[in-house]
Amino acid sequence: MLVFYPLGAPCQGSDGVILSANFSTDRAVYFQNKEYVIKEKDTLVDLAVAFKVGYQHLVSANPGIDPWVPPPGQKILIPYQVIIPQDFLLPERTYILINLPEMRLYFFDAEKLYVFPVGIADEGKISPEGTYTIVRKKEKPTWYPPPSILAEDPSLPKVVPPGPDNPLGDYALYLDRGNYLIHGTNKEESVGRRTTHGCFRLYKEHIAFLYHNVPLKTKVFIVYQPIKVAIEGKKIFLQVFPDFEKRVPNPFYYVLRKLSALAELRGEDFRLNLLKLEEALERADGLVYEVGRLTKPSSQTFSSREKR
Repeated sequence: MLVFYPLGAPCQGSDGVILSANFSTDRAVYFQNKEYVIKEKDTLVDLAVAFKVGYQHLVSANPGIDPWVPPPGQKILIPYQVIIPQDFLLPERTYILINLPEMRLYFFDAEKLYVFPVGIADEGKISPEGTYTIVRKKEKPTWYPPPSILAEDPSLPKVVPPGPDNPLGDYALYLDRGNYLIHGTNKEESVGRRTTHGCFRLYKEHIAFLYHNVPLKTKVFIVYQPIKVAIEGKKIFLQVFPDFEKRVPNPFYYVLRKLSALAELRGEDFRLNLLKLEEALERADGLVYEVGRLTKPSSQTFSSREKR
């Protein structure tokens, strides 16, 4: 569901959309996509900010649409739907997980799930995968450009106080290593793009929510999963994003291996719609596809036993 938080106390700021759902380990698919009809003077850049989705999410979900001059009257998709694979379910009761290729941040808080688009690092500056901890939170943070950024742009001041010129925005969560932050931004059009030096940018409403609701010492898990596979009931779902680090040389067999392991845990096999699977892998558009179903063990199916 879409939850519209007024973001008053304890969440201060402007009204905005926050994706929230009751979390269950039996569930894999969350939220519904929306449709919107393009109006005069709309751009996908402005619409991404208005609907609080990542820019690249919106562009990928609507191939062939000029992001700067979309045709008035054209119906487009606002991509909110996500799947939660088994890999995202961790022992911690409260934690954050950031999937780099997806450019989304997941906040698991007991029985609640919150999902936010993020801006991530540019090419060659990607944040290392691993486990981090939030060690400090700051409202109206001061930005001290690190040496690497000053080397790229010597004209930058060494200290940027809070205000409209501060790229950290109004709130920042500091991680325990690597000088990485989860923070707001003074350039909201950068959310859902690769534009940072390793930090994670969020819309102002979203970072305000995290600032007021994420406790200190919360673990942050940074992962790299361009292909997400999940099972809900008997249905198999797939969500694919661009593999910008080129870490999955054979996506088709990657999916088969994932499914074989998941099906074996359930004592079942699976049957795939190969055309739908190939379409999802080729498009890598971030949309959720139903690509198959679990079946009773049979020599007629892709069997987890045959893949060992």
